[in-house]
Amino acid sequence: MSATPRHVAIIMDGNGRWAAARGLPRHAGHKAGIAPVRMAIEECSQRGVEALTLFAFSSENWGRPSVEVSGIMNLFLDALERETAQLHANRVRVRIIGERRALPVRLQALVAAAQAQTAGNDGLRLQLAVSYGGRWDIVQANQRLAEQCLVGALNPRDITEAHFASFLELADVPDPDLFIRTGGERRISNFLLWNLAYTELYFSDSLWPDFSLAHLEEALAFFAQRERRFGLTSPPSPPVAGQSGS
Repeated sequence: MSATPRHVAIIMDGNGRWAAARGLPRHAGHKAGIAPVRMAIEECSQRGVEALTLFAFSSENWGRPSVEVSGIMNLFLDALERETAQLHANRVRVRIIGERRALPVRLQALVAAAQAQTAGNDGLRLQLAVSYGGRWDIVQANQRLAEQCLVGALNPRDITEAHFASFLELADVPDPDLFIRTGGERRISNFLLWNLAYTELYFSDSLWPDFSLAHLEEALAFFAQRERRFGLTSPPSPPVAGQSGS
């Protein structure tokens, strides 16, 4: 197994608690979380990671106070306007996954522009999960499959796991090898439910704004030590010199 994951997925948790601990509004925590996003993108690019998927805003997050939601949307707008040129220069391919129609119209336009500008890049493939939910992803894939069945383009009996996966949001990138969640929680919170089936799960107590290069290296070291069997058995250990088999 390669010591470097092909695809890293991260739930960036703890922005609100980071801000509360400092007597700051939650928006300050989300803003402080931009620095570790840059770090993660730069490090994954330099280390040969093929894909990085960041859970930025879940479908459930729309239920948060409108002031917080508005602030997060404005942060997305500012970040896309400010960062896309640099990402493009670094050959990063940017894509938003999730229910994009739920986003503000201006943000939808910036998303489309960023994706178009970086579409031909051959470096890190960066997925930002915005208005995303794992259950939504599975349902929309089922809906698209059902549409094909209704028009006779597909026989339901011909649907395989690989066929189904081709309709998911991450259809064109490998499933994550390493999942990281910050903030101390030990759950995947409706993130990439199908794609995380055999992913190595790493949980950090660090709040996202405090997530540093050292924390990322700890997660990568954890991954390098894992034996990934994908439901199979481990290969037999070679015999020790001087010992005969029974």
